[in-house]
Parts: sequence; structure tokens; C-alpha cells
Amino acid sequence: MPGHGSWHLAVLVGIALAHLCQDSPVEISDLTRAIAAATSVAASLDLPADDAVVLHNSNRLALRLTPCDTLARVAPRGPAAQLEVDFAQRLAEAGCPVGALEPRVDPRVYTRDGFAVTLWSYYEPVTPHVSAVGYAEVLERLHAGMREVDVPSPRFTDRVAEAEEVVANPDRSPELADADRVFLSNKLESLQRVIEDHGAVEQLLHGEPHPGNVLTTKNGPLFIDLETCCRGPVEFDLAHVAEAVCEHYPSSDQGLLDTCRQLVLAMVAAWRWDRGDQFPNGRRFGEEVLHLLREGPPWPTLDAVTRELNGPWTSRGYLL
Repeated sequence: MPGHGSWHLAVLVGIALAHLCQDSPVEISDLTRAIAAATSVAASLDLPADDAVVLHNSNRLALRLTPCDTLARVAPRGPAAQLEVDFAQRLAEAGCPVGALEPRVDPRVYTRDGFAVTLWSYYEPVTPHVSAVGYAEVLERLHAGMREVDVPSPRFTDRVAEAEEVVANPDRSPELADADRVFLSNKLESLQRVIEDHGAVEQLLHGEPHPGNVLTTKNGPLFIDLETCCRGPVEFDLAHVAEAVCEHYPSSDQGLLDTCRQLVLAMVAAWRWDRGDQFPNGRRFGEEVLHLLREGPPWPTLDAVTRELNGPWTSRGYLL
């Protein structure tokens, strides 16, 4: 088996914020195989990987491989990994503040034992706090660079459709009450229609630029997890960040932002009812968000809801 020496599995404690959406962790039974796949790929590329530290486990593993000091992302084989690599290359070329692919190897998807493995630069976390002004500035820089990138991408409505599938299928959401199912389905449909009818300019977005998808590095904040990139109004991205960040982001439409906040809350609520969801306090989170959606305005930010239920957003050395 590739990888020489013991594997030290140091699972970071905290809520799983790298993806607050529909991701479920890689099963324990697949964990050893996934780690072996990553270390095998690294070894074949002359990157010594004696140890693998689990940094995050959602729908894919994030591993720090040492002593080569490379970040490996491992997921079941599928098109998402190649799409993320394509986005990363194009966004880096446009000068966007995003995590870089590993420069010592070819920038592509490597396959082993049914897994897709991608290799990235590892960044040692630094100052664990980014100001709201700094967050807004780096998000604006990301959006500006994304406007220069012409690459095929899904639309935000595709993300909504994924949430609608969970709600519409009782087999996928067996604990969701019938009345809540109807309410949430109508909410998702009506909010998407309002956003589309608004007719705002759409562009490439990160899709989930919440604090769990931001790394603080010596070169400043960098966005990661680009598999969620989609096209839509910038307010859809802003709906994932704190109110203080939005206040410093220029030229956003407050009415559209409120609608996008509702939509994001409805999507998150849907994913919390997925029978495979393993988000900490997931059912409580889903119930609370349904209550908030029924209560009406003012609409809380996703950040505020998460703080209320789970404490501060903490992930990868980032604290907002």
C-alpha cells in the first residue's frame, strides 16, 4: 500500500462549514481507501506522502499530505472534480484570490480505486480574523475577476433544483412533515421566480462564499471549494456572508439581497431534511429555519442563524 509510515488522522473539531449545503461525509468504510488513493497518487508524482491529516470530511476529503506539504481533495469519481480544476485554472489566470493548484504536478484530476484526487497548494493558516471590510474587498476582487472569465458553468437555478429534489421526494426527506414539504416547495419555487423576474445582471459566482470557504494566508484571504461556482446575480453570493460584509460591498440591490437571503435559507433548510444529511444539529437547524421563513421579515443572514444555533463560524483557521 502506498504511503510509508503511519497515517495520523487529526479530525478538526467544529461544525462542518466547508459546505453548509447538501454534503454528507465520506463514509468511515471508505476513509482508509480514500486516504490510500491520495497517498498513492502523490507517491506516483514524486511527492512524498508518509502522513495524511484529515482537515475536513464532507462530500469529499481534504487531506494535508506530508512531508510534501500538499493539500489533496478526494471524492468519488465524477465530473465535479474536473470542473473545479478548470475553474481554478481560469480564475487564477484572471488574478482572482483563490486557492492554487499544486504547482509541482500537472493540473488535472487523478483517479485511483474509484476516487478522483486533485492536488492543491497547502496554506498554513495565519491571523484567524478578517475584518468585514477586508472580506468585502476580497469578495469584490473575486467577482471582478470572475467577470473576465468565460467558462461554461451551471446557473444558480440548478442549485435550487437540487434542493427542490430533496423536498419533492419523501424517500429522500422522510421526516419532513407534509405541510412543511408543501410550504418549502412553494417557497423555493416562488423565490426563484422573483429573482429571475428581477432581471438583474448575472455573472460567474463562487456559489457559497461563506467563511468556511475562505482561507486566511500570509498573502491574504483566498476562496476555496470552487465546485459550487455558478452564474447568477452577485446578491446570491452576498446572501452567504454576514450583514457587515454586505454593508461594505458596493452597489448591491438590498431588495434582491433580501430575496436571495430567503432563498439560501430555504435551500439550506431543504438540505437539512435530506435523510443522508449529517450536519451537526441538522434537524434542529432545519426546524429553526422553517420557523424563520414562516415568521417573515426581517430576514436574518445565514451567518446570524448559524451563530445562534452552533456558535461562530470556525473552519480552517477562519473566524468572522
